[in-house]
Amino acid sequence: MRRVLACLVAALAASPFVIAAQPASAATTPAALVIGSDFPDPDVIKVGGTYYAYSTNNGNGNVPVATATSLTGPWTRRPDALPTLGAWASGGRTWAPDVSQRADGRFLLYYTARSRTVGRQCIGAALASSPLGPFAPVGTGPLVCNGGEGGDIDASSFVDGTGLRYLLYKDDGNAIGQPTSLWLQQVAADGVTLQGARVELLRNDRPEEAGVIEAPVLTKVGTRYVLFYSLGGYGGDGYQTSYATSTSLTGPYAKAYRSLLTTASVDGAVRGPGGADVVREAGGDHLVFHGWINNYSARGMYVAALGWAGEYPVVRGSRVRYETERGVLNHCAVRNTATASQGQVVAYIDYADSWVDVTVYAPRAGGYTAHIAYAAGYGDATHTLTVNGGAAQVVGYPNTGWETWRQVRADVTLNAGWNTLRLTHRDRWAELDFIEIA
Repeated sequence: MRRVLACLVAALAASPFVIAAQPASAATTPAALVIGSDFPDPDVIKVGGTYYAYSTNNGNGNVPVATATSLTGPWTRRPDALPTLGAWASGGRTWAPDVSQRADGRFLLYYTARSRTVGRQCIGAALASSPLGPFAPVGTGPLVCNGGEGGDIDASSFVDGTGLRYLLYKDDGNAIGQPTSLWLQQVAADGVTLQGARVELLRNDRPEEAGVIEAPVLTKVGTRYVLFYSLGGYGGDGYQTSYATSTSLTGPYAKAYRSLLTTASVDGAVRGPGGADVVREAGGDHLVFHGWINNYSARGMYVAALGWAGEYPVVRGSRVRYETERGVLNHCAVRNTATASQGQVVAYIDYADSWVDVTVYAPRAGGYTAHIAYAAGYGDATHTLTVNGGAAQVVGYPNTGWETWRQVRADVTLNAGWNTLRLTHRDRWAELDFIEIA
């Protein structure tokens, strides 16, 4: 009875959410830095047994390219894939290339460059018989170039299940103080003949976006279209990767509740993760993206395992939150409180048969870190933790005071796919807010 009364009294007090520092130990596999020099906005394709990666311009050319026989490398830099820009373009700002193979076997490159006439970044196209190039520009002008919307950048290709080809891109509205949108445009099989009207898929409308959404990449998983994109200012830790989903190619698309990759979600292992591309393979999918290295002087290329939890993306090494109140409860109860994530926690885990089951997803089998958010008000408490009914480990909760939510970590081994974590009362009392799996 004293425990129940203490919870009710303490619920009247509000304390800010803080993260408790935890000792480092072997845990999840973070994203791997596979090109440790400047390689922003990476795009990756596989041809035969070789991977080809392309990036925004730097000292290695207009469209730097590298090759490897494994996504994790080693990667070998090759000569500039686009040594000559279209006559409409000026050099020095050749951004975010995308390479795909057409039905006729030729390779199509989309690139962004500065239009001499419009004075804005616009999208051009080029063709080659090899993924290494050299690519030859197509036409005398840009493919997409609307100065009234700030120009257009970040082109990518998508081919649906029927073979229809599409171009995705971003209007650069933020460059002229306007909203920014992501667009879908059908193209002919040649990839350069526009067909019909374009369709707006997303527009910036959230504070964390800071007026910027960009770098669209589209894939389909089961019945769902998943649109990856970057958001925020690219120049620091605020740059992020998120996604939106739809059951129709043309939308509407619903944005994810939280970004997929942030500096915080990967616990600082990558700074400003963005410019992502998806590599779909029978042996397991991956997300390829850039992050700041060398004191923010360059952006290297990272690779992380990617899985699909009910057609939604999960990246190994990036935290995914699971609310404990949505789990299966035994001899405990949900309590409402404004101080906790989503306004609810699991309380009264006070008895020998009190436990909470939370189902979590792992893109690959192996080690992961579970970050357990809790509050304990009557001294230090403990639970036992099991995974899929296996051997138990003890999770300790240092005393915080009720309504003061902190986190402890537990390293766990998960199967690929869905797993059940059970937390069972062991000693004294703790309430549970959520579990994050990285």
